[in-house]
Amino acid sequence: MKQKILVIDDDASLRRVLEYNLVEEGYDVIVASSGEEGLYQFGTFKPELVITDMKMTGMDGLMVLKSIKERSPDTLVMIITAFGAVETAVEAMKAGAFDFITKPFNRDALRLTVRKALQFNGLSQENKRLRGALVDRADFRTIVGTSQEMEKVFNVIRKVADTEAAILITGESGTGKEVIARSIHANSSRKDGPFVAINCAAIPRELLESELFGHVKGAFTGAIRDKVGKFQLAEGGTIFLDEVGDLPVEMQPKLLRALQEKEVVAVGGTKVERLDVRVVSATNLDIDKAIAEGAFREDLYYRLSVIPIHLPPLRARRQDIPLLIKYFCGKNGFPKVAFEKPALSALVNYSWPGNVRELENTIERLLIMRNGDTIALEELPGKLLEEKSQSRLGTAVVRLPDEGYSLEQLEREVVIDTLERNNWNQAAAARFLKIPRHMLVYRLEKFGINIPEDRSRQKKGSNLLIM
Repeated sequence: MKQKILVIDDDASLRRVLEYNLVEEGYDVIVASSGEEGLYQFGTFKPELVITDMKMTGMDGLMVLKSIKERSPDTLVMIITAFGAVETAVEAMKAGAFDFITKPFNRDALRLTVRKALQFNGLSQENKRLRGALVDRADFRTIVGTSQEMEKVFNVIRKVADTEAAILITGESGTGKEVIARSIHANSSRKDGPFVAINCAAIPRELLESELFGHVKGAFTGAIRDKVGKFQLAEGGTIFLDEVGDLPVEMQPKLLRALQEKEVVAVGGTKVERLDVRVVSATNLDIDKAIAEGAFREDLYYRLSVIPIHLPPLRARRQDIPLLIKYFCGKNGFPKVAFEKPALSALVNYSWPGNVRELENTIERLLIMRNGDTIALEELPGKLLEEKSQSRLGTAVVRLPDEGYSLEQLEREVVIDTLERNNWNQAAAARFLKIPRHMLVYRLEKFGINIPEDRSRQKKGSNLLIM
């Protein structure tokens, strides 16, 4: 499609010269003999670029420029002005003109200036598209998971993302706490500000205060220059305090004060700096236990967890595992990969102590080391095969974690495992569980278990599940 240019000039001969040269370059050109006519044509023609003379009877070029910018701030406007009229050109640039060209001008100069303007417009539009795509990818709706457990997480995020409330995300290592934190930031009014993450467990305790709040030159041995802290870097955005439960006890009052007063003082400094930062933190520790043992301040906990969000372990949302596998296959460039049913069953039924992070690493390794177009059971890591041989449905003993387990969750997992074993055939699953089919249907509704169409989609006559 040709790029559109609107030319506005009350000099008929100059209009003809401009139109001829621009049409010859392959542009779609429309001309107007006055500012008023030009604004009318602008509303119907919707050009990417407007070229207008500065001095015209009636509405001059500066008035045209300002009017167009009010209607469409992204439209590029180029001004034609007389040689030596520098002040006029400067005024036009301040008002939003992309560039100006002085009369008299040669054909090559005109073409080069127009080409530069339209290339800039293309890059600007592409940048907007990419920024929008980045926000879409960070949107919580694209986090993989359709389970009841993850829907609860999504519902909380929908309500709290665009607030200033402090959020504490809890859950085992590898469950995706930072992904959730970034999604909260991307769906907030601070999305155009910085997202600054710091792992409180990875910084030596003697350097942690400096990392958080900065330091001034000479504050301690090795402080050879001023350093800006993470809180200052996050100004106007979000700071993510990962593994905040591992924060040293002596550091906790300083963090509490920064959150309460919304201000910090660099190590060795005296200047108080005000903060405009949203705080999201995360931990894999049992905070209640840490508070009871005196390892974590209760007042700091309440300051950090105005809104608590708990991420379930992967073993508690097994129905999301096939979706995650499909996502990781696509992410690694293998969207059409096929898994044999026994291999997928082993992946779904494995306990995944490392959660989503362990699953992602396992899928990446399987894709790299695969022997063909399908992944078979024997290609899985030994620990998965060993656990499969001791499957809880294949023995009389159910192995439960030491900290206890929800009977309702256990029943839900048994129903899902049985459906997956029977290719999501409800009649066969009911026979396996030795219950009437209507009792199985009741449990599907009770636990919010949906029968996804793509899970039952198999190659006819084969033992493959196409991801």
